[in-house]
Amino acid sequence: MAYEYPGDGSLDYYPCRYGKSRLMFRGPRRDLERPYVVTIGGTETYGKFVPEPFPALLESATGLRVVNFGCINAGLDVYLKDPDVLNIAAKARVAVVQIVGAQNLTNRFYAVHPRRNDRFLNASALLQTIFREVDFTEFNFTRHMLGTLQTVSADKFEVLAEELRSAWVGRMKALLGALPCKTVLLWIGTDKPPAPGRRANLTQDPLLVDMEMINAVRPLASCYLEAIATPEAIGRGVQGMAFAALDEPAARGLPGPAVHHEIADLLGPEVIRLF
Repeated sequence: MAYEYPGDGSLDYYPCRYGKSRLMFRGPRRDLERPYVVTIGGTETYGKFVPEPFPALLESATGLRVVNFGCINAGLDVYLKDPDVLNIAAKARVAVVQIVGAQNLTNRFYAVHPRRNDRFLNASALLQTIFREVDFTEFNFTRHMLGTLQTVSADKFEVLAEELRSAWVGRMKALLGALPCKTVLLWIGTDKPPAPGRRANLTQDPLLVDMEMINAVRPLASCYLEAIATPEAIGRGVQGMAFAALDEPAARGLPGPAVHHEIADLLGPEVIRLF
């Protein structure tokens, strides 16, 4: 059930900025004058609908200062194209880098919004040539577009899927290479990363990421961890989450507080060791 909050029942995320970046992060804002850990990632790292996401729990458990750089629906581009955020992350003692999906990044076939990476901007001439029967002006979000294209032609979609996989590996290598500090590469999911498949599975998150891709970037990280939610934590559902009534379907698709506690428990010893 949701926490009771005044108004619409949603959380106050205390949004804040760092440096000259235009990105809004979850607050309260952390002091960067003392050594810190930074967490980079998507909606799970941000902790949407969760009063205490795993970065906050990690800070409480370890006593270390943890800066939450999670962005809702973030792809890798949001960090690589923001020098201020990347510079702050590079100065951390330890950076926890969540593995995010491959759909929300600009590539040879389509472009995404530089800050809101889930927003589809436009299709390249190449993609329009491959899918002549599709009107790309109908799409606002990358996931909707990808699902439609796979339905139109699963075979032609694999050309796009392979481009996204290749782009993801290149961008993840660039991100990890830009972080001279110790880094933890973190998989968050209900199952282990899948083996490479012949057909893209658009129901799996992180989207289009498989074990072969992770192994390609894993040597650049100080360590790799898999936070696989237990059945008990999954069974807690939205218990302890805070959301308005209309947001319940979205909340059910995200990790709840019990899962965040498991992630923090997994990260704690490794972060302390690397710090």
